[in-house]
Amino acid sequence: MDVAKLTGITRVYKIGEVETHALRGVDLTIGEKEFTTLVGPSGSGKTTLLQLIGCLDMPTSGKVFINNQEATNMNRNQRADLRKGTIGFIFQFFALVPTLTAYENVELPLLLMGEKNHKARVMELMDAVGLSDRVGHRPDQLSGGQQQRVAVARALATNPKMILADEPTANLDSENGTHVMEIMKKLNKETGVTFVFATHDQRVINYATRVVSLADGLITKDENVNGK
Repeated sequence: MDVAKLTGITRVYKIGEVETHALRGVDLTIGEKEFTTLVGPSGSGKTTLLQLIGCLDMPTSGKVFINNQEATNMNRNQRADLRKGTIGFIFQFFALVPTLTAYENVELPLLLMGEKNHKARVMELMDAVGLSDRVGHRPDQLSGGQQQRVAVARALATNPKMILADEPTANLDSENGTHVMEIMKKLNKETGVTFVFATHDQRVINYATRVVSLADGLITKDENVNGK
């Protein structure tokens, strides 16, 4: 089953009289349980494409389907509802709430969805990312690698079908970057959640089972990588 399907996607940004064509006619399908990375140089369109998959932006033309629902026909509130429980996000700069503990950061999306009796779920996730002994620590009391692992747990809190990650290892050293990728790969295999990354980092690319290469707003190569 397809988690996301994009057809005939273009995205044009206009500032004054200047137009920037970020995507120039892209077709892409993301299936269940994939561990896919979008790669390409700066300006290739990979981050724009990730934002469109996540319904954080809409295309200039073309259609975006999430779980067979056409997001391009929805208003902003409807797209927000579609994202809830369907898509989780992991950001380059962690995006944790600085005044909340690690536990409270993971708990937050569950509270926003009105979930009750979620303590076991939060602790299960903290244990999955190896931070059950850091639940009471605020972000400034955690290393960069630990903060990103909290972000991974938060993204998984609502049992999404797909997690989107924009340069998730960019601010991590080699050891922490590898640790975070190992955790995400393990969660992908154990839970079946789909992961899609936009990255320059060869460490991330090495973990992928599918590599989608972009240049100048077009997909130039789409290959499955066997044995991973």
